[in-house]
Amino acid sequence: MSKQPDPTRRSERSRQAILDAARELVSEVGYAKLSIEAIAARAGVGKQTIYRWWRSKGAVVFDAFLALSQDGDSIALPDTGDIEADLKTVMRATAAEFADPQFEAPIRALNTEIANDPELAAHYREKLAGPVDEAKKARLRSAQQAGQIAADADLDLALELLYAPLFQRWLHRSGPLTPEYADALVDLALKALRPD
Repeated sequence: MSKQPDPTRRSERSRQAILDAARELVSEVGYAKLSIEAIAARAGVGKQTIYRWWRSKGAVVFDAFLALSQDGDSIALPDTGDIEADLKTVMRATAAEFADPQFEAPIRALNTEIANDPELAAHYREKLAGPVDEAKKARLRSAQQAGQIAADADLDLALELLYAPLFQRWLHRSGPLTPEYADALVDLALKALRPD
């Protein structure tokens, strides 16, 4: 008795091949030179297969990088009980990621696409930024409960205090994204957030 092919498994293999191809190609040729045709050729699928799942190359590249961060576990920040140490760990990792040449160009390209494509921006907020921000706020809430951050601190504003300067420095290429810079951001933000 012959076994029938499973179209679901074949679709998942094609989808994964497309995501892998997009990630590889954006690193090799850059976002501007990346095309749906090149992704399809590398993945061994037709262009129509890509357009069945994604409406633009920006959406494909976003999902390719989103897949890297999804390992099946829920997002959580370290919670050792020491908010300063935990925030410095996270901010150093964030600065290192933004400074990594392998990810820097694709991240810049994605930010440009997100800025110019409201649908992609909404997808980004729903799938990545929203859940990550909620995880960050959960860690800050834990620090509030421990008395390390003021009970009335606006946690959305606290995230902006921490991350906006790092993002601005990266966006404008106005200085290095070092561990020392990440630590200084945490120190300054905690001065504003600690209880009186």
